Amino acid sequence: MLLVRGRSIRVLYDAAVIAARNAEIAQEIAAAGYEDLLVVSVLKGSFVFAADLIRALHDAGMSPEVEFISLSSYHAGTESSGEVRVLRDIESDVAGRDVLLVDDILESGRTLAYASGLMKERGARRVGIAVLLDKPGKLAQPLKADHVGFTCPDLFVVGYGMDVAHAFRELPFVGVVED
Repeated sequence: MLLVRGRSIRVLYDAAVIAARNAEIAQEIAAAGYEDLLVVSVLKGSFVFAADLIRALHDAGMSPEVEFISLSSYHAGTESSGEVRVLRDIESDVAGRDVLLVDDILESGRTLAYASGLMKERGARRVGIAVLLDKPGKLAQPLKADHVGFTCPDLFVVGYGMDVAHAFRELPFVGVVED
């Protein structure tokens, strides 16, 4: 248990475990045959995972281009509203390209299903999904990630880019606020 900003946080996945898993995921992605790869990081929660994964992809011999999309289905709450909105769109043309959507958590699946459908509508040749955490118990869409860091218990997690009320994104681990 760690004390951060006066709050007790239990570590679920520490920095070393996450780094090792990122290297493994990058090797999986490299072996999956993606071509002309565009990595699309789903903001805000995935930015740390995406940055580390992109560097691991470089180490695995890949040179993907990178874009960012900001989608929201939470609207200031801690549970998905069910309605996905595009807050910031990508600038690149995805037609004929392989796209890898990178997100922090596959929970309800609504946001990633929306993003995947959007990329397919725009003519992406292939759309893959990489997530740091998979929470299969909350899935509301028939969606499966192609590359998963960890299967996560049904807990509200923070750190490694994920937040609660914009706090704790900077933590180098994934944890649970216990108080």
